[in-house]
Amino acid sequence: MYYHSRAEAGGKLAESLVKYRDDNAIIVAMNAGGVLVGEPISTSLHCPLTMLLSEQIDLPGEQIDIGTISQDGSFVYNNAFSSGEAEEYYSEFHGYIEDQKREQLAKMHRLLGRGGLVNKKNLKDHNIILVSDGLKTGVTLEAAHAFLKPVDMKSLIIAVPIASVQAVDRMHILADELHCLSVTDNYIETNHYYDDNNVPTQEVILQKLSNFGTD
Repeated sequence: MYYHSRAEAGGKLAESLVKYRDDNAIIVAMNAGGVLVGEPISTSLHCPLTMLLSEQIDLPGEQIDIGTISQDGSFVYNNAFSSGEAEEYYSEFHGYIEDQKREQLAKMHRLLGRGGLVNKKNLKDHNIILVSDGLKTGVTLEAAHAFLKPVDMKSLIIAVPIASVQAVDRMHILADELHCLSVTDNYIETNHYYDDNNVPTQEVILQKLSNFGTD
């Protein structure tokens, strides 16, 4: 399925989430594109929108996504690897991976401050709706789940316009409920599924979100 814009896709997702209108819901976008998807959902459900920042770590010269680090420093390995494969990569690239963790975490702290946008205390007893503009793998999702795991939430809902079969498999395991408009076994790249790929920078996104007051 293809969309003119992320806002259009968000509007379609909002139709399937109407039961959460005025029901202690908070939209947590997993990336900048997810914020654009989340805006019409937030408007429709009368609930706040915020963003959980994370950064992917790739191995040098390998074009391999080894894992993702979230704004609180939690790190998850790419679930495409077995535990043995992950340990082997970590052993070989230990110094590089640790350096990248520190560098990416410092980058996020410069953008957000150490507290970040998402205050876990304010998520308690809420329906958390995780939103992205597309999920090629389950890595970003795993990072978000690790961040939210300590939160005593009512339920975890995942809403995404397009996802790979691999990502949907992880959604079924991690979420209480999922809303995915289209599943593909040949996921190209997220921008491929949108005509309008004008996604604001993280700085602009953060300015947009400053009005929601979920700190």
